[in-house]
Amino acid sequence: MVKKKETKDCKNKPKDKNTPKENGKPEEKDKPKNRKKTTNRKAPRTTLHRVCTRVLPRCATRFLFSGPKEFPVTKFMMGMGFGALFGIVLYYGLVHKLSMYEEHKIYIVYALIGVCALGWGFSSQFRCSILLIAPNMLGAEGRAYIMVFVLAGLYHGPIANINNNVQDVAYSMGCTVEMQVNHSKQMWRVMMDPFKQMVHDMVEGKKDFEKESKEIQTKFSLINEQVMGEYGYSNLNSEAVKKEKTTQERFDIKTKLRCEYVVEEGVYRCKGWFKLKWKQCMDTIKVPIINHILCIPMTFDFLCNIMKLMTKWCKDKIPVEGNFGQTYDMLNDSVEHMGEEFSSSMVVKKTEQESLVGMKFNKAQITEDLKLKLNNKKTLLNNVMGFIQVLLSCTFVFIFISAFGYSNKYNRDIRFDNIYINTYFRQIDARRKKLGKRHLLPFKKAERCDFIFPWSLSMHASEIKTFMMSMLQIIPLAIFIGTLLAIDWSLYKIFRVIRKHSYTEYSFSSSHHIEITVGGRSMLATLLRKTIGAFNTSSNTEIKTNNLRCLPDPQAMSRSDYLWTILPILAMTLLCCLQVYTSRLRRVIASFYFPQREKKRTLFLYNEQIRKRITYVETQRKRIMMRARVGRVLAHSVMGSLYRWSPCLRCCVRRRCFVCSEVQSRLSFVCPAEGCGTVYCRQCWKDMRQFCFACTSFSEFISDDGDSEYDMKYAH
Repeated sequence: MVKKKETKDCKNKPKDKNTPKENGKPEEKDKPKNRKKTTNRKAPRTTLHRVCTRVLPRCATRFLFSGPKEFPVTKFMMGMGFGALFGIVLYYGLVHKLSMYEEHKIYIVYALIGVCALGWGFSSQFRCSILLIAPNMLGAEGRAYIMVFVLAGLYHGPIANINNNVQDVAYSMGCTVEMQVNHSKQMWRVMMDPFKQMVHDMVEGKKDFEKESKEIQTKFSLINEQVMGEYGYSNLNSEAVKKEKTTQERFDIKTKLRCEYVVEEGVYRCKGWFKLKWKQCMDTIKVPIINHILCIPMTFDFLCNIMKLMTKWCKDKIPVEGNFGQTYDMLNDSVEHMGEEFSSSMVVKKTEQESLVGMKFNKAQITEDLKLKLNNKKTLLNNVMGFIQVLLSCTFVFIFISAFGYSNKYNRDIRFDNIYINTYFRQIDARRKKLGKRHLLPFKKAERCDFIFPWSLSMHASEIKTFMMSMLQIIPLAIFIGTLLAIDWSLYKIFRVIRKHSYTEYSFSSSHHIEITVGGRSMLATLLRKTIGAFNTSSNTEIKTNNLRCLPDPQAMSRSDYLWTILPILAMTLLCCLQVYTSRLRRVIASFYFPQREKKRTLFLYNEQIRKRITYVETQRKRIMMRARVGRVLAHSVMGSLYRWSPCLRCCVRRRCFVCSEVQSRLSFVCPAEGCGTVYCRQCWKDMRQFCFACTSFSEFISDDGDSEYDMKYAH
């Protein structure tokens, strides 16, 4: 049993006098009094500042890392220019391709240019948020942006190809059925054409007679229009015409009414002529009184009434015979019944049957349905592309909101994403080490997992968690895409086999010759020649077809389709790997725009770690005791029993340090206490003052105090 030693609670210890001030200004007594002032230039606090100092000219470095009150006009004008340029780029990247009115687009581009220009000119946080878009594009938000391209690639790639190939097979089946129906129609047409030709010739005689009858009826219709037409008289006298019953009486009364109408129309036009001449005379002679005297002859319109004397003469001299009506009725009746006794017709009855699929269709309907489907697909494609473009725009808005949220939290929450060991942190520690005060570097093994070294390729625990969560989101999507590609390739191969082994040729031939001779010149012989002679037909038919045009023609995805389908998912996988390192750039960008805030955050982190270093042993003791309690529960499990009673399996299990999780080595210390067996690495065993706190009773040493709520938070 390892000897246990009680440790005093460091909570009541006085604060270390060597702790740096949290306000970012170290005390003057920390500086050596005999230190010579060699230069006025301060050492760069960030790696970015140091690189710019070495690479850029001094004036450029001074301008970039100047204070907020230095070069105000230059910064404002350059910010306005960069902001306007960014607004134009933002418009062409997000808004230009949207289906909107041009007037609305003009308003939007002006608004974007104005907002971006003013933001870049006045707000450092706005400029910081814009630059933070770049690392966010390489993170989770960037993956969401690329996800839209993944959906577009799937829609245009395997999904569209599978749909096209399946539709091609459906078209092939319909084409095969239609080809069989056409073959049946051709066979039926060959058998029925002779009979139809015979009936057609018989009907032709009827058509010739009907043609002559129609010519007579057409010519007689002109006479009928003159006799029965109701024109040439006033409609007010139409009742008098209707009272007459016979055609002769109606024609007489119509003729008399036409005489009256012609005379009245002449009188009316004559009076109109006098009025017109009166007006022209008055317009020509402008002198009053004289014009009335000279134009008096133009008022003699009563002379027009002389024409009414013609009415009585016209009625008495009507040139209509007494039997005209009777003759006209007989002729009209004969013309109307001229073709009624001569009729011949051919009636073809077509019986509609239900098709195999339970519906009726024809070529016009199929063509219309295909056009409708093509239009619907075109509309759907346009809608999908428009929706994808809107998603791209909305995704970029979310990326900007995420960048602005990071900048806002960076300035408000001093613990937010404050786990980086930067250059200023090392400068503080080096200065304190040089002065002989308490310092932190190098960290203890148990402390290294709490910090991120920006230039280190190793991942922090929180970064590994983020990486694993991102990969868990991508793996199902990659499996889904692989499944779609496999299905598309399988269907393509199956349809190619069908096309290769389903080729068929059809051959159909038929011939006949019928000749019937009727002699004689009588009327009956002539009639028979026009009827039975119609059977004199002959035909020779030979049809050869194949189903080549009905075979499915599957199309494989092109290389560009595969690239547009696979590259986005590969880009998302690459972003998952790069996210760990690009996320570290966010703090660099924020520290460039807010150097004083970064200084306060670094001082706070250093002071906080100094406080934890003072209570390091106590903190590790609590952690060891809590982990030991969980370990004792696991020790009684099945796996724990196998490990205790199966020494041969112990070589397969690599134990780790209970404090820093380092793999057990020959220099590691194993607690010899019965039932304990806790492993410590050499440094942690030394840091724990060679005491195994895992053997200590949990209820004796654990307290309700904890500092987990004060741990720094990693920005996902």
